[in-house]
Amino acid sequence: MVMREGTGRFGLWPVSSVWDEDYIHRVWFGHSDGDDGLHPAITEYLAGKRSDLSELRTPADEGESKSAAIYRVVRGIPYGESMTYGEVAAAAGTHPRVVGGALRRNPTPLVIPCHRVVGEKDIGGFTPDIRIKEDLLRLESRIKKNRLKAEGII
Repeated sequence: MVMREGTGRFGLWPVSSVWDEDYIHRVWFGHSDGDDGLHPAITEYLAGKRSDLSELRTPADEGESKSAAIYRVVRGIPYGESMTYGEVAAAAGTHPRVVGGALRRNPTPLVIPCHRVVGEKDIGGFTPDIRIKEDLLRLESRIKKNRLKAEGII
């Protein structure tokens, strides 16, 4: 196992990660000391060239903790779609505030696509900056719409 750490970009935002092969240990928005770039699948996702990161593994959704159950529900939200904190909570058998707390501690955003969880009345939160969540949702919406147009569905 060779651990790698690297940084890439999502627009103006630096995105960093630590991984070995298909196991993503951590993703965060900010610089790292690594110079390997990001995992290729994450790089492709951020460039709008990939919509599925399901082949990547993460420690976040392993085990039987409430957070792991929440992360498994969130991981199942399709690309370009969203669920509310309440819907995720109902699916995971918990309360929306517990969902929010788990998502704040999500060690592998993008792999566990917490940006797809929104409030009933607004977009909800995102650490470190809500604009990243807005940009990710816009990217997915645009790519999904273009794909549906190309397939003649819309």
